[in-house]
Amino acid sequence: MKNVGEPSQEELATGTRTDHSTRNRVARSVLDHGPSTVADLASRLGLTQAAVRRHLDTLVAENVVEPREQRIYGARTRGRPAKVFALTSCGRDAFDQSYDSLAVDALRWIEQNAGGETAVAAFARARIEAQAAPYREAVESAPPEERAEALAKALSVDGYAATARSAPTPQQGEQLCQHHCPVAHVAERYPQLCEAETEIFSHLLGTHVQRLATIAHGDGVCTTFIPRSTTTPSASASTAGRNPE
Repeated sequence: MKNVGEPSQEELATGTRTDHSTRNRVARSVLDHGPSTVADLASRLGLTQAAVRRHLDTLVAENVVEPREQRIYGARTRGRPAKVFALTSCGRDAFDQSYDSLAVDALRWIEQNAGGETAVAAFARARIEAQAAPYREAVESAPPEERAEALAKALSVDGYAATARSAPTPQQGEQLCQHHCPVAHVAERYPQLCEAETEIFSHLLGTHVQRLATIAHGDGVCTTFIPRSTTTPSASASTAGRNPE
């Protein structure tokens, strides 16, 4: 697939680079904010819904985005959920991915020659622990009610395009949403990376957290539920990188 940043031959011939630039903005908005409705994109980008649909049609044809039914967490409202558009794997590849086949090869070697899945899990925990120093600093310097937002901002610096928002039932907690995963392809093969990340979130925030969805699992966004009540941190390594059944 051609890079999202490259105009097509037709665009070069007709001079319609503006159309391509706008499509790139649409795709980038989906990357930064996760699966989005036509209305969401039109509001964010200052475009008409008709213009957004036109650009989405092209992005779907190019396998950059795909339409999905909107996932609802918590109580459903009446009516059919609005259709959302999410990046495909090819669409994510068009943006800068911190992915290298060398990483998968290295983890496969560890798995086969240095202790199996236990060794891979130990590597994943050591990696995220080494990466977490700025996350810890951000969280510890924030008031308790702002710690999820502080963590989201620190993650965004590392390319995760993270946000924090109230859960569908706000009194129950918040959702930490990572709209991009720089290691999604590796985590697809080795979910221990997601599990270790969930564990570190639990320790940083001082509460048990629950991973509801992951990009590596095929979802449009990594979603972690953070309850309001504080409990002993104990994220489950058996489900942290996967959707609950």
